[in-house]
Amino acid sequence: MKEKLRVMTEKPRNAETPAEHLRSWITANEHFFDRNQGEIPTEPIALANWELTISGEVEKPLSVAFADILKMPKAIVANTMECSGNSRSLLTEKAAGNPWTIGGVGNAVWGGVWLRNLLEQAGLKGSARYVAFEGYEQAKTKFVRSIPLDKALDSTLLAYEMNGEPLPLKHGYPLRALALGWTGANCVKWLSQIMVLEQPNKGFFMDNVYRVFQKGMEPSSGPAVTSLKLKSIITQPLPGDTLAKGHVVVLGAAYGGEKGVERIEVSVDGGKTWAPAEFIGPREPYAWHQWQYLWEVSESGTYQIMSRASDTNGEQQPMDADWNVLGYGNNGVREHAIRIDIA
Repeated sequence: MKEKLRVMTEKPRNAETPAEHLRSWITANEHFFDRNQGEIPTEPIALANWELTISGEVEKPLSVAFADILKMPKAIVANTMECSGNSRSLLTEKAAGNPWTIGGVGNAVWGGVWLRNLLEQAGLKGSARYVAFEGYEQAKTKFVRSIPLDKALDSTLLAYEMNGEPLPLKHGYPLRALALGWTGANCVKWLSQIMVLEQPNKGFFMDNVYRVFQKGMEPSSGPAVTSLKLKSIITQPLPGDTLAKGHVVVLGAAYGGEKGVERIEVSVDGGKTWAPAEFIGPREPYAWHQWQYLWEVSESGTYQIMSRASDTNGEQQPMDADWNVLGYGNNGVREHAIRIDIA
């Protein structure tokens, strides 16, 4: 079978979506990016053998079968997921990690149950402050992530469907934690355990990896990677394209995690002047917004195209990204500019 993604590593598999497959509001399951710390299970777990346990700072520890989850009220939510290191390779100064361009992101419609419904069944103790997730991913170091209790209760889904299909094995079958509007690092796949804690989970992936820090700093001293940053990307034309004079359609997407995107502007002269683009397609709280800009080009030459987003709070996407050791959260306008030629 022909490879549909741009593969960076095979073991574990890490691969990004080509830009041409980011032009639709929904990213097809087969084109959705892959991010793994360990090996993807070779076979799906038998649902008869699977159970989800909830323990820790709860009044009634639970053990829940998949059939029980299917009997609960269902929620369907559109959510854009992005790898924390997406666009890392576009930074001027090199950062450690997989060389993502813009393809470590995708938007899907997820079906599942609200985490708060299960936590209500378990009964939270007054000492409950955080919720940790653990999956059965085959990694040398267990992948465990915790999120604050308010995020768990407000906007965290336990997903068993992706774009109307059972959750694919490589995306976490049979159940995945989905902290809406947060990076993929907070969305644990192959979910098997939920632990309610008094303090944030301590461990390699909490304290050493998904932290924003500078050279010479202890990783754990930097803030944890949580919500997506305000960002826009250009998906058409592609860098290096040569186009004819006349009518050019510029396409892209913009997202802000928990913040709504209010406006998109496009520059075709390297940031000297800006003009508004228009949103196209659905608008949902945690999903990206597709946009287009209709550009009439009358002169041949090389052009630099930029896009920038503004959110509902008036915050504007920065012209330059804030560099950090692991290259997380690259949302700079200049880093995402593209050059094309008009013949």
